[in-house]
Amino acid sequence: MGDSGTLTRADLAETLNRHVGLSRAEAAALVESILDHMSDALERGENVKISSFGTFVLRDKTQRMGRNPKTGVEVPIEPRRVLTFRASQTMRERVA
Repeated sequence: MGDSGTLTRADLAETLNRHVGLSRAEAAALVESILDHMSDALERGENVKISSFGTFVLRDKTQRMGRNPKTGVEVPIEPRRVLTFRASQTMRERVA
C-alpha cells in the first residue's frame, strides 16, 4: 500500500508482480481487466459478489423531498441509482 494509506491499482499490480510473477505490464493489464469486467457488470445493472470479500449492490432510489438546511426550502431530490458495498461476514470479522 502507498504512503497515503490507500490501496491503489498500482499497489494491486505490484502485488501481482511480486507474488504471482507476472510482469509489471501484465499485472497492470490484469488489474484493469478485472476492474473493467466489474464496472461493465454494474453498468448492466448486475450486482457483483466476491466471495469472502463482499457484494457491490445497485439500488434505485425514488424521488423524495429534501430540505435546504440553510434556507429551509423544500426541494425535490430526483430518482437515482446508487452503488453500495456490503462486506461479507468474513471481511467484517477481519476489519473489526
